[in-house]
Amino acid sequence: MPVDRRRFLKAASALGVAGLAGCTTNTNSTSDSESTDGGDGGDGGEDPVNVGMVYATGGLGDKSFNDMAHQGVKQAAEEYNVEYENAEPEEASQVGDLQKRFAQSDSPNYDLVTGVGFVQKDGMVANAQEFPDQSFVLIDETAQTEDGEMLGNVANYRFKEHQGSFQIGYLTALLTTQEFSAGESSTKPDEKSVGFVGGFEIPLIEKFLAGFKAGVAHHDDSIEVQSAYAGAFNDPAKGKEIALTMYENGADIVYHAAGGTGLGVFQAARQKGRFAMGVDADQSKSNAEYKNVILASMVKHVDLAVYESVEAVVNGNFEGGVENRLGLDEGGVEAVYGQELGSAIPEDVKSKLEKSKQQIVDGEITVPSEL
Repeated sequence: MPVDRRRFLKAASALGVAGLAGCTTNTNSTSDSESTDGGDGGDGGEDPVNVGMVYATGGLGDKSFNDMAHQGVKQAAEEYNVEYENAEPEEASQVGDLQKRFAQSDSPNYDLVTGVGFVQKDGMVANAQEFPDQSFVLIDETAQTEDGEMLGNVANYRFKEHQGSFQIGYLTALLTTQEFSAGESSTKPDEKSVGFVGGFEIPLIEKFLAGFKAGVAHHDDSIEVQSAYAGAFNDPAKGKEIALTMYENGADIVYHAAGGTGLGVFQAARQKGRFAMGVDADQSKSNAEYKNVILASMVKHVDLAVYESVEAVVNGNFEGGVENRLGLDEGGVEAVYGQELGSAIPEDVKSKLEKSKQQIVDGEITVPSEL
């Protein structure tokens, strides 16, 4: 049964942001709230729009998924009269409580609560029904009741990761089958083997692998795709161990969809003199110390989803009960070349990649989202 939000806030007012900042003893909550007086809403005389950010496990500093979400709210704060608070759970079981603490706070009263990552779904479904006057954003999942009814106070953003991963797979296949050297790394065209490291073996991450495999096969279906899951999004040592095994078994390019675990993939690529592909952000920039092994990255514009959601609240046109699916055509995902190695990729390879992108947008290539 929905709770009268004003009564709930009154009862919980002693908690407020101070309670949020303390969270549980096992949970980090980082406050880097920012406000500006620039942009459309920054006249300094109006109350700011307050945003509560609950990140995925792995936390800020992953130079990938969470940092992209953070970039989105930071941009909104730079352009509008927006303040925000970050909460970083150490375990998935904590996200629902963090969402609730934002929703029930009245000091400040949060205008928007953002849940980053698929683990937020159950908590958000419960909290959205408990606090029907609170606006929420859910990234990477869709908030629905058990009857499949969309929740009217939640805006959902999902991405066509398989399309972006197809592009990375196609690029990987085009390069692994030819003699290619850049920086201190090189391919092994005689091996015809590439790799994929995932965070968890779940449908979301399998979508990355499905697209990657399809892209590889689009060029040469005889190329072996080694794949493994680390069981974590924040374990670089495990990522390195898996990737080293793949390189030793013949792979020359390894793609990861593993958040902070992917750092280990870059370390392994450097150790073995091979290449890696980044994910979520342009990791040749966000992990610039490894720009000499990162050929390209599958950028997932979580930043855009967060920014647009905050902007909608600022402009008074936030719309809940909708599911936004962002792919290549919508600019939600894209393959970007590494800032140091991208210029070394042959132009005929880039032309083929541009062609395949257009074919996907035009529906001439259908990319599978499941294995």
